[in-house]
Amino acid sequence: MSASQHELMIERAEALDELDLADLCEATDAAIIEGGGFGWVEPQGREALARHFRGVLLVPGSELFIARLDGVPVGSAQLIRPPRNNEAQAFGAQLTHAYIAPYARGHGLARLMVRRVEERAAALGHRVLNLDVRETQSTAIALFEALGYTRWGTHPAYARVRGRTVAGHYYYKLLEPPRGRALDMRAGPPQN
Repeated sequence: MSASQHELMIERAEALDELDLADLCEATDAAIIEGGGFGWVEPQGREALARHFRGVLLVPGSELFIARLDGVPVGSAQLIRPPRNNEAQAFGAQLTHAYIAPYARGHGLARLMVRRVEERAAALGHRVLNLDVRETQSTAIALFEALGYTRWGTHPAYARVRGRTVAGHYYYKLLEPPRGRALDMRAGPPQN
């Protein structure tokens, strides 16, 4: 089957049945083994990952997006909104734990998933999407930069991977509102 014949789908999950959860855990471990950005360095196994994903679904302000290839979960991403008591930063949100299993890459799912998260964040009223990524994740870095994310900083001691300290890069992207005015970044601090 050619790439154009595959069914690609991104959905915002509100629940996961056992089969989807098993497939998602397998995809996550595959991405971890390959060095993908999930925060873990070693595979966690189904039990630990199932607890993680069930927990994500329970956390207020957190939304789980599932990437499907031909109906099977092969990756995910999370949209994290700021807490209600952070009014000053309520215009921004965080994209985190975005990955596609190595065996499902090359179909455009990662790009599609990031776009869906951006659309959801904008629909919720967020005007900035932030993310961070290890310097070793060159494919993810290339994707985010191709999608218009701006690197604003680097943390030289961001993570420890297999006994080595690696840097991490921080990115942001201004989101266009579904309707209305775009965020004006030229404005300085509020005038008193």
